[in-house]
Amino acid sequence: MLRTVEVGSADDPRLADYTRLTDVGLRTHLESEHGLFIAEGTKVITRAIAAGYPVRSVLLGRSRLGDLPALGEAAGGGRVTPDGTPVYVVPDEVAERLTGFRVHRGALASVGRRPLPEVPVVISHARRIVVLEDLVDHGNVGAIFRCAAALGVDAVVLSPRCADPLYRRAVKVSMGAVFAIPYARMTGWYEGLADLKAGGFRLLALTPDECAVPIGGALRAAERVALLLGTEGDGLSGRWLHEADEAVRIPMDPAARAAGVDSLNVVAAAAIACHLLTQG
Repeated sequence: MLRTVEVGSADDPRLADYTRLTDVGLRTHLESEHGLFIAEGTKVITRAIAAGYPVRSVLLGRSRLGDLPALGEAAGGGRVTPDGTPVYVVPDEVAERLTGFRVHRGALASVGRRPLPEVPVVISHARRIVVLEDLVDHGNVGAIFRCAAALGVDAVVLSPRCADPLYRRAVKVSMGAVFAIPYARMTGWYEGLADLKAGGFRLLALTPDECAVPIGGALRAAERVALLLGTEGDGLSGRWLHEADEAVRIPMDPAARAAGVDSLNVVAAAAIACHLLTQG
């Protein structure tokens, strides 16, 4: 199911999928144009295969040839090319020159994207969902997906400007959790919450505002809940705060507040909120 191909030059056109992986602008354009994403590390690649994503090719440094058996076993039950998925084996220095960084997690794979479902489809059978408004840090998005999947959230909905969960860093930080939880992207921000309201979701806007109600009490009163999380710096927009059914907060220790610690970063807040969300 895998066929190894020795390649000695970073300029080989067969390696084009892996060029300059640290260049966000280039990668965003290239991956969108060719309908692909990059999975980094054997564990993440095997999870992508198990989730049914088609592998276009694999890039493997010579020092990591020991990863081949695990990759071959995973590919044996996954979607690959008819004549076998090519594993491009390159000297480690070639991999670094090609990708722009030292590939220390072993294998990289170019994986085909699948069409995203529409929001109403993703939320149709969900009870507890997380909605991300304009989070732009790929690492934060990946970490929140990992929290949501681990804690039993049913689905994630993204605003139009939210970072791509299948960008390499998001996939890596999530440890492949982006493959384990259904998600969809809104087609528009201004009326983006309309589908959730039409689906009967109670919209809870997470905020550090002391005037907001503790999240635990708000969850007990709702059958279907959408937890809204805002940007890394400014939090939720005024429009989404206004459209939410209720503003909620994670109670902070009074001594911490007195010392000037009045909020959590978005990933820590998401982890706590997802735990409470799935207990309610």
